[in-house]
Amino acid sequence: MSELYKVSSNPHIRSKVTTNGIMMSVIIALMPATGFGIFNFGPRALAVILVTVASTVLTEFLFGLYRKKMTITDLSAVVTGLLLALNLPVTIPLWMAALGGIFSILVVKMLFGGLGQNFMNPALAARCFLLISFPTAMTAFDCDAYTGATPLAALKAGEQVNIMEMVLGRTAGTIGETSVIAIIIGACFLILIGVIDLRIPGSYIVTFVLFVGIFGGHGFDPAFLTAQLAGGGLMLGAFFMATDYVTRPITVKGQYLFGIFLGIMTGIFRIFGPGSEGVSYAIILGNLLVPLIEKVTKPVAFGYGKGGKHHE
Repeated sequence: MSELYKVSSNPHIRSKVTTNGIMMSVIIALMPATGFGIFNFGPRALAVILVTVASTVLTEFLFGLYRKKMTITDLSAVVTGLLLALNLPVTIPLWMAALGGIFSILVVKMLFGGLGQNFMNPALAARCFLLISFPTAMTAFDCDAYTGATPLAALKAGEQVNIMEMVLGRTAGTIGETSVIAIIIGACFLILIGVIDLRIPGSYIVTFVLFVGIFGGHGFDPAFLTAQLAGGGLMLGAFFMATDYVTRPITVKGQYLFGIFLGIMTGIFRIFGPGSEGVSYAIILGNLLVPLIEKVTKPVAFGYGKGGKHHE
């Protein structure tokens, strides 16, 4: 090539895919986990879900009035509120749930420019904010349906856990994380319609399994690995939050690297950390590293080689 070709910035292919359509697909995919959470924990779970969704939508509506730019019709606030609720214990005071919803939209999303500009997942950022601010309320899982430690906490303490109960979801935990079956049903729906793929979830889960198998002290014991996968927010985080379009890398290599990082960090938090969980913090840390991951995995522009030299 003797000269470079100039390409205009405007898109040349128009897609029928819209933000509203993607968000509606995510909401539909979350319905199995949401429905099971309400079935598992009762009407109190529904109250938490309604409060978080109402707080996120109302916050975005009021901010839109202030900025004279309404964005609630894209349904992203609904998704944020729903994901936040599914990451909360059913016993959390409703005012704390509302505070988390307000924080997720106002601080994490709107103050950084709105959808597409937030540098971390709003729902997980709100969950971490609530964990730091109200650790007792955020780790109180005793309710009418279940008492005692969560399966992951029991596992970390060296106690036996019921693997089948964990897979089915009849255990203590946050509202939406207990049923692996419900989460997988929703994830399969998103994969089949092309909203997400397996690059990040697959590399995340495989890396986590390898890490736990090597450093978990139980080798590659199937029961222990199954308990680690079925317990906590790993599956919910891998398929519904690590795959967030805004806070994940856009490069293919970057997505694999992102998933590997999440698997390692989740393993470190669970095996070597004082707590039994770690998915939320792993994804948040991964979100912060996305610009660096994209920088090191950016493909070479057509017509250029290493060092920026033009290929004739």
